[in-house]
Amino acid sequence: MGALIHIRAGLALVLAGGLSACASGEGAQADRAAASPQYLGAEARLLDSDLINIRLSMRGARDRAEVAEYGKCATAGHALNRGYGFARHLRTNVEEDGGLWRGDAVYTVSADRPRGLRIIDAREAVADCAQKGIPTV
Repeated sequence: MGALIHIRAGLALVLAGGLSACASGEGAQADRAAASPQYLGAEARLLDSDLINIRLSMRGARDRAEVAEYGKCATAGHALNRGYGFARHLRTNVEEDGGLWRGDAVYTVSADRPRGLRIIDAREAVADCAQKGIPTV
């Protein structure tokens, strides 16, 4: 009878450990989900016929570069929607306050490839953004 109690106690410990492992696995999965970026929206405003301003917000960004990448994706989507194939980055300002990141970017858009070093091929960028799970406008 004493051996049976020890076996049951051991089984209870094994089961408890298994449940604990499941709970910690679920917790780690929830932590990963909470750590992934939340894209809260981007708005494109036309400043001139070929000049756009993108304002966006997100949570869970690791750094300013991730916010800027969201701006690039929003710009590429906007450019394609308006019939443009290219965009050129002019500037991006990024602010963070209590975990809320805001971006304010300005790009030129054009049907033909513009001069400059920071050129975005809108079709390539939209495909890359889709692969990374980053929304476009």
